[in-house]
Amino acid sequence: MLVNNHYLCVLIQIIMDYTGRQLEIIQSSLRLITESGIQGLTLKNLSKEIGISEPAIYRHYESKIAILESLLGYFSEQTSMIFNTDMYRGEVALEKINRIFEANFQFFAASPTFVSVVFAEEMFRNEPLLTAKVSAIMNDNMRAVSSILDEGKRLGQLRTDIETPHLVQMVMGALRLLIKQWQMDGFSFDLVASGRSLMESLKRLLMIPESSV
Repeated sequence: MLVNNHYLCVLIQIIMDYTGRQLEIIQSSLRLITESGIQGLTLKNLSKEIGISEPAIYRHYESKIAILESLLGYFSEQTSMIFNTDMYRGEVALEKINRIFEANFQFFAASPTFVSVVFAEEMFRNEPLLTAKVSAIMNDNMRAVSSILDEGKRLGQLRTDIETPHLVQMVMGALRLLIKQWQMDGFSFDLVASGRSLMESLKRLLMIPESSV
């Protein structure tokens, strides 16, 4: 994936917003969740994983919920950069969607442990704070895609015979389903290559039918 200087600067800033210990806690928490599920993430297990005392963890995060909120916040910052960075300006709609797909698949391929958190929203139902966080991430991403699709329709780049909300569901649903399948298959296939193939099919779905041109 081609990445411009602006993308790199934003990514570096996201990382710098966390202390070294906070990043270590985030990464260790992700490993525990991947190995044992959300229930495996306890401060006791985390202290063993990192090799520090529980009070040392409390200096950074007051509870398991605070850690999960931080994980979702970290992911939210990553996806916000992917969906809203200036690198998408000046391109046709399909290329913008393509870049979003590519960046997402590259991110998850490099950090597969995040799938266990991002796609565990059903486990957050009893935690309103976490549910709201996941909902906000999904809604922000869907609004960004909706805006791109509406622009593409207005400029005559995309088909207009399907309502934008339905196109958003098709695009975002396809992205999420492929990532979920990758997780269920034990990350055994090339997510990025499969994502590119999926995007080619979506392009054919989104383009104006030849008979209408």
